[in-house]
Amino acid sequence: MTYNLQPEIPEDFETNDSTMDEEYVELAKKGDAAAQEYLINKYKNFVRAKARSYFLIGADREDIIQEGMIGLYKAIRDFRGDKLSSFRAFAELCITRQIITAIKTATRQKHIPLNSYVSLNKPIYDEDSDRTLLDVISGNKITDPEELIISREEFDDIEEKMGEILSSLEWEVLMAYLEGKSYQEIALDLHRHVKSIDNALQRVKRKLERYLEHRG
Repeated sequence: MTYNLQPEIPEDFETNDSTMDEEYVELAKKGDAAAQEYLINKYKNFVRAKARSYFLIGADREDIIQEGMIGLYKAIRDFRGDKLSSFRAFAELCITRQIITAIKTATRQKHIPLNSYVSLNKPIYDEDSDRTLLDVISGNKITDPEELIISREEFDDIEEKMGEILSSLEWEVLMAYLEGKSYQEIALDLHRHVKSIDNALQRVKRKLERYLEHRG
């Protein structure tokens, strides 16, 4: 299973003319197969990129992509042009919702309580902190709290491995960072230069990225 914590949306996706999408949707609703095929082809890479954000035990990544495609079909079927949102925004919502629903359904079918899954975008040491492991790895926030879901067992493995692969300085810097401290505060606490703190966090980032990649 491959972890990809920062989905790569196609570079030209935002710049593609999305103003025509609504017209293609209307044609597709009327049975125009070519219009539907155009939308599917345009958004399929977006679906694949979105699917990379998710991890579900026992599920192949293609299964998650398939759920995303179902969400895209539903978006084409249900989109209403009189609403304020664009088709792109509506499609993203439908794709995300479909994938998350599939994850929840799978956990119920396997009798796995949903709370046995955690998000990498959740504070891990202090609920009052807004720093997360995902922040360290990707440097970016993901606004949907269910964007990245892994099992608690997997998370415990990651946490344990961090203690093995990080130096004592890197561990101290990571813990302080997750507590919400600034680089300056960490530098003062550890009697180090700010640059040293920054370098340590960059090493942490690289080590965690390599570890998660090799886990796949």
